[in-house]
Amino acid sequence: MKDLPQKTRNILSNVNPPSELPSFITANVATAGTESVSPSSIMPAAIVDDAAKKDETEPFIPTKFSPAIPASKDTSQFTAEQAMAAAGVYPEEQTNPPEPVGREFANMILNPEPVAAALSPITQGGSALFGWMKGAVSGSGILQKVAEKAKNSVDTIVTTLDPQMKEYINSGGDTEVIVASDKDDKVRPIREAFQNVFGKATIIGLPAQAVGIAAQPVGFAAGLKGAEHRINSIRAENPRVDDHLPVVAVENFVVELFPDQWFEAGAIVLFDYAKNILLKTVTQMTPIPLAVITALQADTSADYMLKDTGFAATVGSVMARNLNTSHTEWHRSYTSVSRSEMILTAAKTIATLYKRAVLDYEQTTAAAVSQQDPTVAGLQVGNNTVPSGTGGGGAGPEPAE
Repeated sequence: MKDLPQKTRNILSNVNPPSELPSFITANVATAGTESVSPSSIMPAAIVDDAAKKDETEPFIPTKFSPAIPASKDTSQFTAEQAMAAAGVYPEEQTNPPEPVGREFANMILNPEPVAAALSPITQGGSALFGWMKGAVSGSGILQKVAEKAKNSVDTIVTTLDPQMKEYINSGGDTEVIVASDKDDKVRPIREAFQNVFGKATIIGLPAQAVGIAAQPVGFAAGLKGAEHRINSIRAENPRVDDHLPVVAVENFVVELFPDQWFEAGAIVLFDYAKNILLKTVTQMTPIPLAVITALQADTSADYMLKDTGFAATVGSVMARNLNTSHTEWHRSYTSVSRSEMILTAAKTIATLYKRAVLDYEQTTAAAVSQQDPTVAGLQVGNNTVPSGTGGGGAGPEPAE
């Protein structure tokens, strides 16, 4: 145990002391007011010898300031020209000094012909710049399209937030149409169709009855007759409807297109007495189960007064009872297509055809007036009812809306 410290001491005594760190200072640095200390008195001799050898091989070259004007010359009394001459800088001589501007410059008259010739590509009416500006502010220019786009965007935002505002925004204009019904599922799609085609249109729904038609018309002829009876009824009974207002009526009917295969559809009729325009179309058809038709035939008694035109009960009443839904929503429940959507598609067709017919009427009238045709005043129809007539009398149950 006594030998262990001895061995440890012997091992540590064999380690050499650490050498001093090298110094890379190669020049003498003397601070003002202090004495310069020789590096040899601080650094070891080996490092001093290395630094001396390095100074001999790579001598330090101090920078020297060389003034443009020698210090021997006194520049306190020099002028600017003398100082520039002493520095070797000489100003450029002006051969033609600028003449002072007098009052005659304000009275100068320029020749307008070169100026007009230079500006002619811009100022002429057919130029690209002024032509673009003229086209932008014209009736069909860019500015009008931008304004219409902004208006449509605002209208879209308003109608999205409040869908009921759509009929008020698009109401007005020169087109006014009467719908022979006050049911919303008829008036609303017809209003949307005419406003879509004409841009702005006023659509008003008024109650009307189809007198002399069964509650459920059967066949195309009965459906068209029911729509015509509604038009004649509203024109005769409502003073609001005059001869210059077109009237649109919708009448739903059933028809057997194939053996034991029945379909339900809506007949849409437009009549404009003043312009002698009569248009007809049919909505999308909905297949009806044969059991429903059998039930309608059973509910129609043999002494039913209007049996020749249809059934005493409506298809909607039986379908709504079987589907457990309302009378106006059975189309959507049965086919996923609502009655309003079916009427909207057909009403767009009627509105487009009516717009074309009105344009043709106006062109014909204008041509007749230009030729001073005396028959222009007799373009109206003599009879103020729909051409097919009322077709039968007698009061009966109101047909299905």
